[in-house]
Amino acid sequence: MSATVFKPRLWVPGDWNAFFGFGTNILVNVLTLTGLLRYVLQLPDALVFGRILPAAGLMLLLSTGYYAWLAYGLAKKTGRTDVCALPSGISVPHMFVVVFVIMLPILASTKDPVQAWQAGLTWVFVQSFVLMAGGFVAPIIRRITPRAALLGALAGISITFISIRPAAEIFSTPVIGVICLTIILASWFGGMRYFGGAPGGLVAIAVGTVIAWISSAVGLNYGGLSLAGLGASFGGFGLHIPVPAVMETFGGFKFLGVILVTAIPFGIYDLVEAMDNVESASAAGDAFPTTRVLTADGVISLIGCLMGNPFINAVYIGHPGWKAMGGRIGYSAATGVLIMVLTCSGLIGVMLAAIPVVAILPILLYIGMLIGAQAFQETPGRHAPAIVLALIPQIAAWGKLQIDSALGAAGTNAAAVGMDKLANTGVLYNGLATLGGGATLAGTILGATAVCMIERDFAKAAAFAGAGAVMTFFGLMHGEAIGIGQSLPVAFSYLMVAVFLAVSAQKATFSAHVEAHAD
Repeated sequence: MSATVFKPRLWVPGDWNAFFGFGTNILVNVLTLTGLLRYVLQLPDALVFGRILPAAGLMLLLSTGYYAWLAYGLAKKTGRTDVCALPSGISVPHMFVVVFVIMLPILASTKDPVQAWQAGLTWVFVQSFVLMAGGFVAPIIRRITPRAALLGALAGISITFISIRPAAEIFSTPVIGVICLTIILASWFGGMRYFGGAPGGLVAIAVGTVIAWISSAVGLNYGGLSLAGLGASFGGFGLHIPVPAVMETFGGFKFLGVILVTAIPFGIYDLVEAMDNVESASAAGDAFPTTRVLTADGVISLIGCLMGNPFINAVYIGHPGWKAMGGRIGYSAATGVLIMVLTCSGLIGVMLAAIPVVAILPILLYIGMLIGAQAFQETPGRHAPAIVLALIPQIAAWGKLQIDSALGAAGTNAAAVGMDKLANTGVLYNGLATLGGGATLAGTILGATAVCMIERDFAKAAAFAGAGAVMTFFGLMHGEAIGIGQSLPVAFSYLMVAVFLAVSAQKATFSAHVEAHAD
């Protein structure tokens, strides 16, 4: 009699919670990029709703479907019922980079939205190949790098670029935001059940939407919604099928010089962040193959840009959060189907006008809280100082971004104001720029070096410091651009640290040898 083959369930009750949580997370990002395309770049609606959003929806369908399939395979192989699919979607940091650093300047110089779009496609094209190539070296890097360094760098991202803005927006509109946050935390942390088991994320969005429309009716307008805006949003409703954009992608190669300045370093950033997220999933009990994850990100992003999507795909931070709320396999694929329907039907514009974004943002804050906590929970307590050190470059990068944004709004910049004037007010701009350059790599190197020193492995600490010197010299960290001889004082400092640690390692080895012979 043959043994029964284990077949994982494609959907479990907890997938509903994860579906509404992750689905709204992805929805927030799609709504955000729609706003950037329409209001910052001022691209025509025909391009946004007819070409870009359907292509983005197709990419997300492929991505979420692939990671659901990968989770199914892991569950079947291990016989476990608690395997959770990796979350994935459009990379949020890159969303802003491609809009403000690539597409907006090209739009300003050419006055042609199509050329700006083409440049964005080419940017993703280049990054895709960086990811695919990097997928074969990432497992080695992950194997030799301490978990505290990887998770610490990830926690820095979660605290700064994921948590702070949603938290600020929640408290900017507390009547909606704080109430929705409480509903979510009571459900996902406190185990509270609502109205016959309705998912906490769905309840929060429903309550927030009701409050927003009531406030609009009485003239308070907390959510910024209006009937006029809702009516106008139906203008983009209709069926939009993704159409290949191969010629458009290659049309952007005339801007390759501008594109390479950011595409390669951000491709490496994607590589490190995806590697960190795979490590995060492993810490939560689900060990996915790093090479397959990273190469899939590259292939799926490549397909997306060739179909007209100028935003790169990435494995998302947050796997432990979706797993903790009961998500398994189905939530990932279901999210992709939902987003595909919304982007191909024009309903994204309707949702922008019907749902207050502040009602969705508490979900991002919840994920940021979990990832920040995981760095400390899944590593030895003695490594906590190294985790804090790994956080700091991300905080510096975030601080510099806030300064640049504030000065830009005032029509100036740090150089025009003067570094001395900024320093006199306590704003150490140059230090923030240097510390925060290539923050993910910098945090990983600093954290790894610190962990190795804590463990008295000075030879390995010297190797990480030496790697830091090389990467800084070529501008991959502590700098603004790739090149030769970048940030020389910092590179020299890392080199001296490596020499000091190597000498310390030799001294420790000699002392141990002497003690062994004395015994």
